[in-house]
Amino acid sequence: MRKSFTRRSAAFTGLALVAGFALAGCGSVGDTGGSDADAGAGADGKYDIVLVSKVEGISWFEAMNEGVVQFNEDYTDQVNARQTGPDTGDPAKQVQIVEDLIAQGVDAIVVVPNDPQSIAPVLKKARDAGIVVVTHEAPALVETESIDYDVESFDNVVFGEGLAENLAEQMGGEGQFIGMVGSLTSETHMAWYNAAVDYFTANYPNIDVVADQPYEDDNDDAKARANAEEIVRAYPDLKGYIGTSVSAGSNFAQILKEKNLDGVSTSVLSLPSVAGPYLEEGWLGYAQTWSPGSAGYVASLVALNVLEGKKIATGDDFGQEGYESVVVDGKLVTGDAIMKIEKGTFAPGEYPF
Repeated sequence: MRKSFTRRSAAFTGLALVAGFALAGCGSVGDTGGSDADAGAGADGKYDIVLVSKVEGISWFEAMNEGVVQFNEDYTDQVNARQTGPDTGDPAKQVQIVEDLIAQGVDAIVVVPNDPQSIAPVLKKARDAGIVVVTHEAPALVETESIDYDVESFDNVVFGEGLAENLAEQMGGEGQFIGMVGSLTSETHMAWYNAAVDYFTANYPNIDVVADQPYEDDNDDAKARANAEEIVRAYPDLKGYIGTSVSAGSNFAQILKEKNLDGVSTSVLSLPSVAGPYLEEGWLGYAQTWSPGSAGYVASLVALNVLEGKKIATGDDFGQEGYESVVVDGKLVTGDAIMKIEKGTFAPGEYPF
């Protein structure tokens, strides 16, 4: 049985729990019309698959690495899989890492881009060299020749609207709102934020978006904390806040706690282990997430399937919760893996990740 990296909230009991692995559903031999799907394995007979994170050393990508490690263990006879990444969220550092992997001649590169557009040319270079390329959080690259597949854990508009809907309820449908994202060049973070703003515009005309664009924290705790301090100082009448990075959520909650500001409603991306204590204490109102470990596992498995010449098709089961029956549209592979985190979702200290 494959290890699953999520524990679902009650809101998602309609999804079946993973009881086994059904790789047979991945279909017949084929290719995606891009990189050389028949590229051979390395000298040891194994495929070298490397996942490049946005930034190493933060809780989100530590959790993703657990999924890569598990994938490597489950497919130990077929792959050498590992994770690497830059020490900051600098897109140029990601590009350099991919360049190095091309020079090393790895078989597949899985990337979570800081800036999908800036990394697209080097990903195309990798494919031209016969390397399979799979992305996560980069649907804008689906219509390009830069990737074989992009794996999304859910529909990004649905995710952003979920953050907005819960926040609007907390706010009573009115008041000042502001947000913080990991990066203004992060396609998914901006998709969630913009979907939230559009949701307010369409459904809650009395929610006032007080800034032209969200704050940006570069997935850095120190910057997120400084931004949070600036926000509460600059907007004393603030009633609602959305954060789309783990740093944006936890550091804003910490500032509310330190300043004893209990009049601001919050809806954020987070991890259960990070959000849990703040939810229990009341400094966060709501959080959404998906399992980074499962996402890393599934994206790596998609890469392996391409290397082995297997077609990726709607209905395939990738052995992780929320990916039991994926939807495939061209190069876009989408799961149904949103997890809602509220006070009481998990017993204190019993967090899945």
